[in-house]
Amino acid sequence: MPGIIDCHSHIGLDVVNEATNPVTAEVNVGDALDPLDVSIYRALAGGVTASHAMHGSANAIGGQCETIKHRYGTANPDELRMEGAPRTIKFALGENPIRVHGEGNRIMPNTRMGVEQVFRNAFTEARMYMKEWDDFKKGISKSSPAYNLRHETVADILRGNILIHCHSYRADEILMLMRVLKDFGVNKICFQHVNEGFKVAPELAAFGATASVFADWWAYKFEVYYSTAYNAAILAKNGVVTSINSDSEELIRHLYHEAGKTQRYGNLTDDQALAMITINPAIQLGIDKRTGSLEVGKDADIAVFKGHPLSVYAIPQMTLVDGQVHFDITKDPDDVRVDINPAEKYSSFYENDINAEDKSCLRGISETLLSESYSRYLRFKYAQNHSH
Repeated sequence: MPGIIDCHSHIGLDVVNEATNPVTAEVNVGDALDPLDVSIYRALAGGVTASHAMHGSANAIGGQCETIKHRYGTANPDELRMEGAPRTIKFALGENPIRVHGEGNRIMPNTRMGVEQVFRNAFTEARMYMKEWDDFKKGISKSSPAYNLRHETVADILRGNILIHCHSYRADEILMLMRVLKDFGVNKICFQHVNEGFKVAPELAAFGATASVFADWWAYKFEVYYSTAYNAAILAKNGVVTSINSDSEELIRHLYHEAGKTQRYGNLTDDQALAMITINPAIQLGIDKRTGSLEVGKDADIAVFKGHPLSVYAIPQMTLVDGQVHFDITKDPDDVRVDINPAEKYSSFYENDINAEDKSCLRGISETLLSESYSRYLRFKYAQNHSH
């Protein structure tokens, strides 16, 4: 089958929440890739040939992300980059930017209304920046504006040169961001997680937005209290290009199982289910002309399974990236870690995955802030249960 593609991943990265400002469009994940991360090999062991390396969700407008090919075995981070893949950027709605900036640093946004205004302010400033440069190039202004990478990046969003991938949960906020984007003439967006997407599936389809969802994750924090395992099927049947993602260095190895859940919940066909981990994420990342399906002329990104890939008994056997075998269940050694200097007494490799599952989109965020948020949730539930 075609190599599996994960539209929302954090493998090959570490400490990637630049939580110093609600807008950090100037930073770039591609400058901090770690080719030695053994999670890349483990993803290959699950048939995953490419993923969208994203930073966390601390910022309303974060930095640029990187679409990577899983060319495990190199020590050169640039060899992970997928050449020619469209530029992408991470946005975030809801509790994350509110908690980090409003509650943590006492700056905007402190409310969901404030999150909207961060977007509007950033787009307006970038539009003014573009006009200043246009005036200078036309000779209307004699002095050039000061170069500003943050404004340059947001301006490229307005020009349609960067695809937005937005961390989202609640239907009201999803509608809000679509209204903001419509006001500024932006139409390229993939909503990530989008747990309440089923509530606004027709609106997402009408806007032309896509959705990259969990198969069955919810209720792990307050704003994700409610969702449904039918989410992916409902979105797909309303005409929304939908994918299943992992947001996890562990779950990325089991995306074929996650796709299988869309048949249990929603009765999708084999083709519809497999599309959610192959061609659909390729469309969302703008790489569908090169990968996501097995066709003449496309990259030879291939996963070979023993058993039907949607079966719980399926076992990946071999994974090829660009026609090169990067995983072989019969030939690979037990230890496949990439070590800078194998002759050293102590390995230069180490893993730091403590609580990784709880921090997949929150890496680098203060544990104190997380515990305070949870404490507020417990107080709320206590008051709710004892209100009578």
